[in-house]
Amino acid sequence: MQAIEVIDWNDTLKIVEQIAQVVGEQLRTNFQQISAQSRTASAKTDGSLVTQSDRWADRTIAQMLLDKFPGYGLLSEESVQVFPHQDWCWVVDPLDGTSNFSHGIPIWAISLGLLYKGVPVFGYVHLPPLQQSFHGWFAGGVTGIELPPDAAFLNGKQIRSVQELPPDIPLSNYFFSCCSRSLERIGIAKYPCKLRMLGVASYNLLTVATGSTLGAVEATPKIWDIAAAWVITQAAGAIWLPLESGAIFPLEGDRDYGDRNFPTLVVSSAQMKLIFKPIVQSIGNL
Repeated sequence: MQAIEVIDWNDTLKIVEQIAQVVGEQLRTNFQQISAQSRTASAKTDGSLVTQSDRWADRTIAQMLLDKFPGYGLLSEESVQVFPHQDWCWVVDPLDGTSNFSHGIPIWAISLGLLYKGVPVFGYVHLPPLQQSFHGWFAGGVTGIELPPDAAFLNGKQIRSVQELPPDIPLSNYFFSCCSRSLERIGIAKYPCKLRMLGVASYNLLTVATGSTLGAVEATPKIWDIAAAWVITQAAGAIWLPLESGAIFPLEGDRDYGDRNFPTLVVSSAQMKLIFKPIVQSIGNL
């Protein structure tokens, strides 16, 4: 019989909350003290932006996680992009929404996902400007560890995706969230409801978990954009649909994930899958 690994999940949550609060407060201070015109950002090889705040947050989160969770691995957007061989590994986006941050738009996040044998089981996403903190657990078929029941929370209150729509309200009154690249590739004519574009991959997908949107699509998210959201959205009852063939998880040891995209659609229910998947499916083929 396989031994069951027992984790103190309450303690894990408290530690992650503390890390996100400490780093988030400093990022918020940086954001408030520097005008949009004077924020400096440089372009990485993939064309995305990085700021000094990204790099500071990356170093700080990494050090705090390694101090509190000795022996755990780490995969992070701004530093370690090769997935390690440890059973437990944190996947970190220290500042999701750098373009928003660098242009003075107050929607950006800290995203922390905890993987067991390459599969996310715990996710935490903190949005300092909005004072919103999401977390959740999702077993997803993982065995060998003891997890709390699948559940997702926003500021401590349980959240659920929209499962049924009132028959008397047209679909055009609801929201679908998208990224700029998905809009470029598909256009707006085919969507049956109102579009929203937030500029933060993790938060974009999490709007489905809260019931704010019926679906969300990301054309080019990296693994650190989705590791935490993968847990929270599904724990809230939403459906995660990769737009490329093959499963995203488990991640592979020694593989460099720095240049790998994972086109993704998240929908609130099976009914919404029938509506939105045919519209966005081609994103995975581009």
